Amino acid sequence: MDYFKQIIRFAKPYKGYAYLNIICNIFYALFSALSFVALIPMLDVLFQQDKVREIKEPVYTGLTELGDFYKDYMAFQVQEYAQNDPTKALTLVITLVIILFFLKNIFNYLAMFFITFLRNGVLKDIRNKLYDKTLELPISFFSEKRKGDILARIGTDVLEIQHSFLSVLELIFREPLTIIFTIVMMLLISVKLTLFVFIFIPISGFIISRIGKTLKSHSDKVQTEQGVFLSTIEETLGGLKVIKGFNGETLFGNKFKASTQRFFNYSNTLLNRQNLASPTSEFLGITVISILLWYGGQMVLVDGTLDGSSFIAYMGLAYNILTPAKAISKASYSVKKGNAAAERVLEILNTESPIKDAPNAKVITDFNSNLEINNISFKYENNYVLKNFNLSVPKGKSVALVGQSGSGKSTIANLVTRFYDVNKGEICIDGTPIKEITKHSLRDQMGLVTQDSILFNDSIKNNLLLGKEDASDSEIIDALKVANAWEFVKDLPKGIDTNIGDSGNKLSGGQKQRLSIARAVLKNPPIMILDEATSALDTESEQLVQKALENMMKNRTSIVIAHRLSTIQNSDLIVVLKKGEIAEQGTHQELLSNNSIYKKLVDMQSFDS
Repeated sequence: MDYFKQIIRFAKPYKGYAYLNIICNIFYALFSALSFVALIPMLDVLFQQDKVREIKEPVYTGLTELGDFYKDYMAFQVQEYAQNDPTKALTLVITLVIILFFLKNIFNYLAMFFITFLRNGVLKDIRNKLYDKTLELPISFFSEKRKGDILARIGTDVLEIQHSFLSVLELIFREPLTIIFTIVMMLLISVKLTLFVFIFIPISGFIISRIGKTLKSHSDKVQTEQGVFLSTIEETLGGLKVIKGFNGETLFGNKFKASTQRFFNYSNTLLNRQNLASPTSEFLGITVISILLWYGGQMVLVDGTLDGSSFIAYMGLAYNILTPAKAISKASYSVKKGNAAAERVLEILNTESPIKDAPNAKVITDFNSNLEINNISFKYENNYVLKNFNLSVPKGKSVALVGQSGSGKSTIANLVTRFYDVNKGEICIDGTPIKEITKHSLRDQMGLVTQDSILFNDSIKNNLLLGKEDASDSEIIDALKVANAWEFVKDLPKGIDTNIGDSGNKLSGGQKQRLSIARAVLKNPPIMILDEATSALDTESEQLVQKALENMMKNRTSIVIAHRLSTIQNSDLIVVLKKGEIAEQGTHQELLSNNSIYKKLVDMQSFDS
C-alpha cells in the first residue's frame, strides 16, 4: 500500500479528470442497478396478462416497504399509460429498460474517457521523472546497474504500473458503487434473501485472497529477468563486431536463451496463478447464484413470500454483482503484481544523488586566475586511486597528465568536472571550492573531449548545438573549421544537416573526434579538459586532430590527459603520475633531462613507432 501512495501522488495534476470519472461512475452504478429493477414491471406484464386488475396509486409507508412501493408505483404508471392494453404496456417498459441501459453505457464510456487522460498523464509524468532522475544521478550509480535494467524500469515497469495500479483507480469507485447500489436494490426486493447472500461472500473472498499471496515475488523475478535480457540485447548491439570477430555468436546466443528461458518459467508461474483468479471467482459466484436459486425458489414456490417477477429481477441483480466482484479480485492481483514494478521504479526515484549543490552554492560566470587541486585523495571502492595529489593550473596555461594505465589520469578529469566528489582535500576555482559552486555553472566553464567520441543519432548541427543551443549556422561552420572538420563536412550530402547515424557510425574515428572537438570549440569555455582525445586514432587522423586541438587550446586553460606523448610536448607543465601519486613534473625538456620515468615512456613510444 505504501508503494500505491507514492505512485498516486503523480495523479494530483489530473484530479479534475478523477472527479469527472467518479461522477460518471456514480451514475453508471446507479443505472446499472436500476436497469435490472426495471425488468420487474416488464415481467409482470408478460406473466400476469391473464390477471388484469385495477391498481390504485400506492401510498409510501416507510423505508421497509420501499421495494413494494416501487413495484406498485411502476405497475400503476404502466396501467395509467396502457389502459389495460398489454402491447402498449410492454412497449413502455421495454423503452424504459432500453433508456436505462443506454444511460448506463454512456456513463460507462464517459468514466473510461476521463480516466484515460489520468492514466496516460501519470504514465507520461513518471517516465519524465525517471528520465530526469537518470540525468541527475551520478555516473557512479549507473556503473553498478545494467543499462537494460534501467531501460526495463523506464519502459515495461512503468507500463506495468499503468496496467496494475492505475487500472485500480477505475475500480475504486465504479465496482464498489455498482455492488452497493445493486445490494440496496436487492434489499428492497428481499431483505431475507440478501442476508442469505452475505453469508457466502466472505467465504468466496477468503478463497480468492489465498491464491494471490505469492504474486509479488513471482512478478519481481519476471521484471528483473526482463532487465537482464534487455541488457544482453544492448551489449550485443554495442559489441557486434567483437562478437562476430571472435565467433562468439553461440556464446551470446546461449546467454540470451538462458535468460529468456528463465523469463519463460517465471512468466508461466505468474500468469497461471493470475489467470486462476477469474475462473475461481466466477465459479464461486455461480455457486452462490445456484444456492440462491434453491433458496429463492423455495420462497416463491413454497412460502409464497416472493413473486416470480421480483425473483427473476433479483437473480439478475445477484449476477450483476459477479462482474464487479470479479474485477475487484483481479485488481487485487494487479496491485500485488504492480507492487514489484513500483518498487523497482521508486528505487530510482527515491535514490538521493550524493553529488548535490550546496544550499547556498555560488553561480560562477567566468574564470579569472587558476584551478587548484589541493591535497586530494580519491577511491572508487576500497583502494585509493589518487593519494595526496596537488596541482595548480594557472589561467591560460596547458597542463598535461601522463602515466601508465590505472595511474589516475582520467580520474582527475572526473573529479574536476565533479562527476565524482573527492574523499579528502578539495578542488578550487579562483579560490572557491567546487562543492560550493553550482554544478551547472561549474560545467559551463568547462569543455570536455573524451577518448570515446560520444555523438548522437542526429544531424551534425544538432550534435554541435549541445555546446551552444542558440548558435547560428555560421558559428557552427567556424567551429568546424577550427576543429579541421569543415573539410569533410562540406562534402557531405546535406552538409551540417547530415545525419551521422547511431553513435556517429557513418563517420570514421578521426571525423567523429573532430566533431567532438568542434562541439567543445562552439561552447567556447575558459577551461578545456582533453581526456586522451587522440589515443584511438591512426597517425593521419591524429595529426589532423592534434592540429585541431592546438587551434582550440590557444589562449585557453587546458588539462590534457595524454597517452601519446608526442601530442603534449608543447605543454607548459607535464605531470607524471604513478599509482595515484605525482612521480615527477616539469616541461618536456626538463623531464627528458631528468632521465627518469617520463624519459622511459618517451623512449618506449619512440621504439614502438
